[in-house]
Amino acid sequence: MNTDKTKEKGLHSYLPEFVYGGIDGSVTTFAVVAGVTGASLSPTIVLILGFANLFADGFSMAVGNYLSTKSRKEYANKIRKSEEHSVLHIPEEEEEEIRQIFKDKGFTGKPLEDAVEIITSNQEIWVDTMMKDEFGIFEDGTSPFKSALVTFVSFNIVGFIPLLAYVLSYFFTSLSEDVFTLSIVLTSVAFFIVGSVKAAIVDTRWYMSGIETLLIGGVAAVIAYVVGYVLRGLA
Repeated sequence: MNTDKTKEKGLHSYLPEFVYGGIDGSVTTFAVVAGVTGASLSPTIVLILGFANLFADGFSMAVGNYLSTKSRKEYANKIRKSEEHSVLHIPEEEEEEIRQIFKDKGFTGKPLEDAVEIITSNQEIWVDTMMKDEFGIFEDGTSPFKSALVTFVSFNIVGFIPLLAYVLSYFFTSLSEDVFTLSIVLTSVAFFIVGSVKAAIVDTRWYMSGIETLLIGGVAAVIAYVVGYVLRGLA
């Protein structure tokens, strides 16, 4: 029997990976920008360290996402195979487990026996029920590769925003004097937008989620700036 019965998720379903990859990318990259600026280093250093962080951390986060998703799927497949084997070879014990599950849900008498009969009449539904109610495993069809790719792309796209002002300053020298301020403005907008999108995942008010993400990113930036400022004499 196919151990990966769930359908592949559509790209829109990878929104959580995109949001959290984007948040992490923008926060960590702007922290680098703030730290380097606090240390009074040149804009060139900002770009070097910023892009190094962008690609290295983005790759690391994507790999971690891939391995985590892959391990979760492998574990779910292992449990599914075990349950399929049990349903085929010791159906009485598995049926009793189904009965106990529905007893715990409040079923009694004939409704309980009807539920057990319906569930155990279809092996796929039977195994699905055991996976969810006994082991708490909900299979979602997530592709480890796509999950990692979305994370990497979002980390780099949104994480590039804090560096955008510095890139533009190379072409428009008039921006050089206010480059850090411009970076703050662009990054703040990115924080708020990504945080607002996150509201669709966590089911909260979009503006509250946007403000929360903005504050978290701001705190990280302040910490990085202060550390850079304190240690500026070492550069």
